[in-house]
Amino acid sequence: MNRFINLVFFLSVSLSSCLFPGTASVKLRRNYYHKTCPNVENIVRAAVTKKFQQTFVTAPATIRLFFHDCFVQGCDASIMIASSDGSKAEKDHPDNLSLAGDGFDTVIKAKEAVDAVPSCRNKVSCADILAMATRDVIALVGGPSYEVELGRLDGLSSTAGSVDGKLPQPFFNLNQLNSLFAANGLTQKNMIALSAAHTVGFSHCSKFANRIHNFSRETAVDPALNQGYAAQLRGMCPKNVDTRIAIDMDPKTPRKFDNVYFQNLKKGKGLFSSDQVLFHDPRSKPTVNNWANDSHAFKRAFIAAITKLGRVGVKTGKNGNIRRNCAAFN
Repeated sequence: MNRFINLVFFLSVSLSSCLFPGTASVKLRRNYYHKTCPNVENIVRAAVTKKFQQTFVTAPATIRLFFHDCFVQGCDASIMIASSDGSKAEKDHPDNLSLAGDGFDTVIKAKEAVDAVPSCRNKVSCADILAMATRDVIALVGGPSYEVELGRLDGLSSTAGSVDGKLPQPFFNLNQLNSLFAANGLTQKNMIALSAAHTVGFSHCSKFANRIHNFSRETAVDPALNQGYAAQLRGMCPKNVDTRIAIDMDPKTPRKFDNVYFQNLKKGKGLFSSDQVLFHDPRSKPTVNNWANDSHAFKRAFIAAITKLGRVGVKTGKNGNIRRNCAAFN
């Protein structure tokens, strides 16, 4: 009988791994560092808060950094690695060149603060510091606070080639979004919740220029865009605009993490096609309507989604280590 139970357990675990190869929650737990660095969360929070007080960009930059890290080889801080001679790292892939330096600096500053405590030095991974910093910036801009599962190790590989096809694009439709998120064990509901991080994001004009200047042969402006909003965007992002110009993704409350993102979608004010499609596609529209009206329901869903995101591709055992310098392998 025991053999049968063990066999069933083994098969169920194996099946789960096959279905969701990107997720791994084993060994992750709250208070992971309670013996080795018991005050780590307060140390990280203080460093993140100090950085945030210097520049608001800290918040959207750190959130985006966490997402881009987790979707490529898992949540292992491989996005932090600097390229070296003959080896181009993740951060230098075209899809990552727009990641703001303040996100990287947030992790580096928090790592320095943690390692300044002798008992904590080289005990806390950069991957876990990024996960904690993400939680902290979300709270700093009015989003929900939540407990972070810890115990990730830092990855041993970072290549630009590994980024190909792993990150969502601003022109994606719902099928493409769902497929990409499902590959990481995330549902459509998780995807919609995580998309709302755009409530505090910003974007370079080039990422949506086609929607306001040359959408199709029939119309220059995407008809899914609110026409007043489109006129504003054309004013801020004229043709041949400086490629360094960036604008807020949430035109109403760009410095607050809230459900206004969904209210904007209902008004045709989603900056990317991949945002607006969440309202226009009948499969996702009910969720958008629900969260536009119920902030608490959205925040609960977001906590569940970002916790699940934090389990993607976690490195443990011989598959990782704790970096002394987040930007370089040991």
